Amino acid sequence: MSKYLHMLVAWVTRAHRYIMTLNDSFETNFSDKELHFLVIGAIGLALILLVYPVFRLLARRNRVLVITWIYALTVLVVLTFAIEIGQSVTGTGSMEFADVMAGMGGFFAVSAVIAALHLLLYAIRSVVRLIRGRAQSVRGDRAGAL
Repeated sequence: MSKYLHMLVAWVTRAHRYIMTLNDSFETNFSDKELHFLVIGAIGLALILLVYPVFRLLARRNRVLVITWIYALTVLVVLTFAIEIGQSVTGTGSMEFADVMAGMGGFFAVSAVIAALHLLLYAIRSVVRLIRGRAQSVRGDRAGAL
Protein backbone atom coordinates (compact mmCIF):
# COMPACT_ATOMS: atom_id res chain seq x y z
CA MET A 1 0.00 0.00 0.00
CA SER A 2 2.89 2.30 0.76
CA LYS A 3 4.09 1.78 -2.83
CA TYR A 4 0.75 3.03 -4.16
CA LEU A 5 0.81 6.04 -1.86
CA HIS A 6 4.27 6.96 -3.15
CA MET A 7 3.05 6.53 -6.74
CA LEU A 8 0.11 8.83 -5.99
CA VAL A 9 2.40 11.44 -4.44
CA ALA A 10 4.71 11.25 -7.49
CA TRP A 11 1.73 11.67 -9.83
CA VAL A 12 0.46 14.67 -7.86
CA THR A 13 3.96 16.18 -7.92
CA ARG A 14 4.16 15.81 -11.71
CA ALA A 15 0.69 17.33 -12.13
CA HIS A 16 1.67 20.20 -9.82
CA ARG A 17 4.85 20.91 -11.80
CA TYR A 18 2.89 20.82 -15.07
CA ILE A 19 0.28 23.25 -13.75
CA MET A 20 2.99 25.58 -12.41
CA THR A 21 4.82 25.47 -15.78
CA LEU A 22 1.55 26.18 -17.58
CA ASN A 23 0.81 29.03 -15.16
CA ASP A 24 4.27 30.53 -15.73
CA SER A 25 3.64 30.60 -19.49
CA PHE A 26 0.75 33.09 -19.12
CA GLU A 27 1.34 36.82 -19.04
CA THR A 28 -0.82 37.11 -15.94
CA ASN A 29 0.08 34.39 -13.47
CA PHE A 30 -2.59 33.03 -11.16
CA SER A 31 -1.85 33.34 -7.47
CA ASP A 32 -1.53 30.25 -5.30
CA LYS A 33 -5.08 30.79 -3.96
CA GLU A 34 -6.50 31.23 -7.47
CA LEU A 35 -4.79 28.03 -8.65
CA HIS A 36 -6.18 26.11 -5.68
CA PHE A 37 -9.62 27.54 -6.45
CA LEU A 38 -9.44 26.45 -10.09
CA VAL A 39 -7.78 23.06 -9.66
CA ILE A 40 -9.81 21.87 -6.67
CA GLY A 41 -12.97 23.17 -8.34
CA ALA A 42 -12.14 21.17 -11.49
CA ILE A 43 -11.33 18.04 -9.47
CA GLY A 44 -14.61 18.44 -7.57
CA LEU A 45 -16.55 18.76 -10.81
CA ALA A 46 -14.83 15.66 -12.22
CA LEU A 47 -15.66 13.69 -9.07
CA ILE A 48 -19.31 14.74 -9.24
CA LEU A 49 -19.49 13.71 -12.90
CA LEU A 50 -17.96 10.33 -12.06
CA VAL A 51 -19.72 9.61 -8.76
CA TYR A 52 -23.24 10.84 -9.59
CA PRO A 53 -24.06 8.15 -12.19
CA VAL A 54 -22.66 5.41 -9.95
CA PHE A 55 -24.65 6.55 -6.90
CA ARG A 56 -27.76 7.04 -9.02
CA LEU A 57 -27.46 3.47 -10.31
CA LEU A 58 -26.90 2.14 -6.80
CA ALA A 59 -29.88 4.09 -5.45
CA ARG A 60 -32.10 2.87 -8.30
CA ARG A 61 -31.14 -0.70 -7.41
CA ASN A 62 -31.85 -0.02 -3.72
CA ARG A 63 -28.20 -0.31 -2.70
CA VAL A 64 -28.28 2.51 -0.16
CA LEU A 65 -26.06 0.53 2.22
CA VAL A 66 -23.32 0.50 -0.44
CA ILE A 67 -23.62 4.27 -0.86
CA THR A 68 -23.46 4.70 2.92
CA TRP A 69 -20.37 2.48 3.09
CA ILE A 70 -18.59 4.44 0.35
CA TYR A 71 -19.35 7.72 2.15
CA ALA A 72 -18.14 6.36 5.50
CA LEU A 73 -14.97 5.05 3.85
CA THR A 74 -14.10 8.43 2.34
CA VAL A 75 -14.77 10.28 5.60
CA LEU A 76 -12.67 7.78 7.56
CA VAL A 77 -9.75 8.03 5.14
CA VAL A 78 -9.72 11.80 5.58
CA LEU A 79 -10.20 11.49 9.36
CA THR A 80 -7.39 8.96 9.83
CA PHE A 81 -4.95 11.12 7.86
CA ALA A 82 -6.08 14.20 9.82
CA ILE A 83 -5.47 12.37 13.10
CA GLU A 84 -1.97 11.36 12.00
CA ILE A 85 -1.15 14.89 10.84
CA GLY A 86 -2.54 16.25 14.12
CA GLN A 87 -0.34 13.87 16.11
CA SER A 88 2.69 15.04 14.16
CA VAL A 89 1.90 18.73 14.59
CA THR A 90 1.04 18.53 18.31
CA GLY A 91 3.74 16.02 19.20
CA THR A 92 1.20 13.68 20.83
CA GLY A 93 2.31 10.76 18.65
CA SER A 94 4.24 9.85 15.58
CA MET A 95 2.82 10.18 12.10
CA GLU A 96 2.84 6.66 10.66
CA PHE A 97 1.14 5.25 7.60
CA ALA A 98 0.84 1.93 9.45
CA ASP A 99 -1.55 3.66 11.91
CA VAL A 100 -3.75 4.73 9.01
CA MET A 101 -3.74 1.18 7.66
CA ALA A 102 -4.58 -0.26 11.10
CA GLY A 103 -7.50 2.14 11.48
CA MET A 104 -8.82 1.33 8.03
CA GLY A 105 -8.36 -2.37 8.80
CA GLY A 106 -10.66 -1.89 11.77
CA PHE A 107 -13.26 -0.29 9.52
CA PHE A 108 -13.02 -3.15 7.01
CA ALA A 109 -13.35 -5.72 9.82
CA VAL A 110 -16.46 -4.04 11.21
CA SER A 111 -17.80 -3.72 7.66
CA ALA A 112 -17.32 -7.45 7.13
CA VAL A 113 -19.31 -8.20 10.30
CA ILE A 114 -22.09 -5.83 9.20
CA ALA A 115 -22.15 -7.39 5.72
CA ALA A 116 -22.33 -10.92 7.22
CA LEU A 117 -25.22 -9.89 9.49
CA HIS A 118 -26.96 -8.22 6.56
CA LEU A 119 -26.62 -11.37 4.44
CA LEU A 120 -27.83 -13.54 7.33
CA LEU A 121 -30.94 -11.38 7.80
CA TYR A 122 -31.56 -11.43 4.05
CA ALA A 123 -31.31 -15.23 3.99
CA ILE A 124 -33.68 -15.57 6.95
CA ARG A 125 -36.21 -13.24 5.30
CA SER A 126 -35.96 -15.19 2.06
CA VAL A 127 -36.58 -18.50 3.81
CA VAL A 128 -39.54 -17.07 5.75
CA ARG A 129 -41.06 -15.70 2.51
CA LEU A 130 -40.54 -19.05 0.80
CA ILE A 131 -42.23 -20.93 3.66
CA ARG A 132 -45.14 -18.45 3.72
CA GLY A 133 -45.52 -18.71 -0.05
CA ARG A 134 -45.67 -22.50 0.07
CA ALA A 135 -48.15 -22.43 2.96
CA GLN A 136 -50.41 -20.02 1.05
CA SER A 137 -50.21 -22.11 -2.13
CA VAL A 138 -51.10 -25.27 -0.18
CA ARG A 139 -54.10 -23.48 1.39
CA GLY A 140 -55.12 -22.22 -2.05
CA ASP A 141 -54.92 -25.72 -3.53
CA ARG A 142 -57.11 -27.11 -0.76
CA ALA A 143 -59.73 -24.37 -1.22
CA GLY A 144 -59.88 -25.04 -4.97
CA ALA A 145 -60.32 -28.80 -4.42
CA LEU A 146 -63.46 -28.37 -2.32
